[in-house]
Amino acid sequence: MKSYTITVNGNVYDVTVEENVGGAAAPAPRKAAAPVAPKAAPAPKAAGAAGGIKVEAGAAGKVFKIEASVGQKVSRGDAVVIIEAMKMEIPVVAPEDGTVASIDVAVGDAVEAGAVLATLN
Repeated sequence: MKSYTITVNGNVYDVTVEENVGGAAAPAPRKAAAPVAPKAAPAPKAAGAAGGIKVEAGAAGKVFKIEASVGQKVSRGDAVVIIEAMKMEIPVVAPEDGTVASIDVAVGDAVEAGAVLATLN
C-alpha cells in the first residue's frame, strides 16, 4: 500500500492506494476519502513594503513574463510584467519613472485585477 496527499480545488485529501501485482486480488472495500484540514497557504508578501509606487495588474490572468528586475531603472510606460489573459499578452507598465524596488510575483502565478505585481521607488 502507498499513501498520498492529494489537493483538489483547495481541499486536501489523504489517500491510500493498494497495488495488485501479478494476480487478481480481491478488491478491497472502498472508503470515501475524508477531507483533511487545508494546509496553511504561504503568507502573502506585504504589498508595497519595498517601494512606495505600486505596479498593479489591470486584469486577472497569469504572469507570462517578468520584463524588469530589482534595481533596474524604468521610465513611465515601460513594461515591468506581462500578463496573459484570454490568450493575449497584456503589458503592465510603470505608472511613473523610478527604480524597481520589488517584484512580488513569479512567472506562472495567477493574479487578480488590482493585485500588486511590483513596487518602485
